[in-house]
Amino acid sequence: MKIIITRILGALLIGCFVFTLLVSKVLLDFIFFYPLFMSFIWMVGGSYFYLHWERKNAGPTVPPPNLENMPGVSILIPCFNEGENVQETIAAAAAQNYPNFEIVAVNDGSSDNTGAILDQLTTQYPMLRVVHFAKNQGKAMALRMGALTAKHEYLVCIDGDALLDVNATAFIVQPLINNPRVGAVTGNPRIRTRSTIVGRLQVGEFSSIIGLIKRAQRIYGNLFTVSGVIVSFRRSALHDAGYWSLNMITEDIDVSWLLEMRHWQIQYEPRAMCWILMPETVPGLWRQRLRWAQGGAEVYLKYFSRVWNWRHRRMWVLVVDYCLSAAWAYAFIISLLLFCLGRFVAMPEGLNVPTIYPPAFWGTILATVCILQFVVALLIESRYERNLLKTIGWIIWYPLIFWIMMMGTTCVGFVKAIFKHIDKRGIWRTVDRGFK
Repeated sequence: MKIIITRILGALLIGCFVFTLLVSKVLLDFIFFYPLFMSFIWMVGGSYFYLHWERKNAGPTVPPPNLENMPGVSILIPCFNEGENVQETIAAAAAQNYPNFEIVAVNDGSSDNTGAILDQLTTQYPMLRVVHFAKNQGKAMALRMGALTAKHEYLVCIDGDALLDVNATAFIVQPLINNPRVGAVTGNPRIRTRSTIVGRLQVGEFSSIIGLIKRAQRIYGNLFTVSGVIVSFRRSALHDAGYWSLNMITEDIDVSWLLEMRHWQIQYEPRAMCWILMPETVPGLWRQRLRWAQGGAEVYLKYFSRVWNWRHRRMWVLVVDYCLSAAWAYAFIISLLLFCLGRFVAMPEGLNVPTIYPPAFWGTILATVCILQFVVALLIESRYERNLLKTIGWIIWYPLIFWIMMMGTTCVGFVKAIFKHIDKRGIWRTVDRGFK
């Protein structure tokens, strides 16, 4: 009952904020100025991160760090129906430019030939160990088992379709070794499915949106989430936080908040790259982003009542940021509905019925700042991948396509999170991995 009440209160907070906007004269100002403000925040924070930490040591040709004693690392790879990809993933993991590591692959009750392929690969790669589940237990349980059976304190977790860059392990464990308060380090995913406009848009998105946001969040305080496709952990930090929650649909967001609630730092290491598969169809992208949106809402509702303590004040920014982002999505959709309804039905007196068109001057400013953000981010990321600036022709369509999808998935995902059964296990789902 307490959890249900907390979920309702968290939803009411966002609902009250949206209602206040609707009955006031600032609805359009919020809809058009919030992205403008956040874009400046991301550009300033991301640029400072690049100039302060990244500029002198960025790029794929930078040699891996010379770590003291080269401590052992366990690379964890949870797998579910990865028969088409896992051989390539294991080969890339085994080719790491690091002297002391093992690979622990967890076959989570796959119904295809993943288990047989993994068993065969153990004869080819002596550093590989395989754990088999008889039944699908979910990615969080697979990661838990991998962490518990790992031999080493430092863990690198990747997905069963991810290809690690040869120096990724050295880069992503370096902050853990250098700073005992760092509990996790998130890496730099790169998109390799680029045969459709959806895939190409995501190339620009991961470079000019996600990468820039992680840089900025690292400067301003806490990261909202690690990238579950490539992340390293200190095992003692995971143990302190209670490992991955089994009932969350996005285990990477939840474990990030678990660690930060226990005052562990999370850092971002752009030189730790891996190449990943992403959806290249609109339905596949919708399902993926809906899962991300629902996962973010679940985490927000789970921790909403816990963060309002002075000890957790560093988390307040994350809560406020999520509230504003969700409120923006609802405000935009509601304003669009009111605009359409207002063409045919007289609205109650005092209700602010928007025109949904931005003022000409500020609309031009918003478009200009958006393109400026793309250029800044792509210039930074071009140190890691050549010819990224060519994607500017695709990424300029990002606000039109992805903002609409973000609004839809945020609204639907939040509702699904509210009514989700609290003890329901988060298990694997078949995903769109792009065209072969």
